[in-house]
Amino acid sequence: MKYFLWLGVLLAGLGGTPIALGADRHAGYYYPPANQIEIYKARTPVLPDASQLRRIGFVTAITHENLKRPYPPTTVFYAKGEHSQKLIIVALKDGSLDTIYRVRAYLASLTAVARTTTAFQNIQAEGILTFFDLARMLGFDQITISDGRIFTHQVKIE
Repeated sequence: MKYFLWLGVLLAGLGGTPIALGADRHAGYYYPPANQIEIYKARTPVLPDASQLRRIGFVTAITHENLKRPYPPTTVFYAKGEHSQKLIIVALKDGSLDTIYRVRAYLASLTAVARTTTAFQNIQAEGILTFFDLARMLGFDQITISDGRIFTHQVKIE
């Protein structure tokens, strides 16, 4: 423990920022540190066949659909973490996803799309579950949404 304190003091003296144990190592690289962190208690369990490959496939499918549109994508989705369990969504243009209200509106639109999926329809819960529940079913435990400039909202899914 003394070593970590000493390292933190040394880094601070050199102008660096010590990384706390459990800190978000993607902050500062893919998006700015979170302005807000929210905890969401999922109403669905992780699917038995949820895997790193399935989460990567989910992100790949979204990316593929976004690239098929006749206009440039406005957001990019990607999965990070040791098992690709962290979903990251970053806006690609200024003025998008830069307030909590725009983030919540965007998440509401993702919920509308999620409710059309076979997974939700099979359990007859498309009217009550959210995009967060779908993410949980796939095994994501965190969703980070950022404007790619100064605003980041993070949702930890339990």
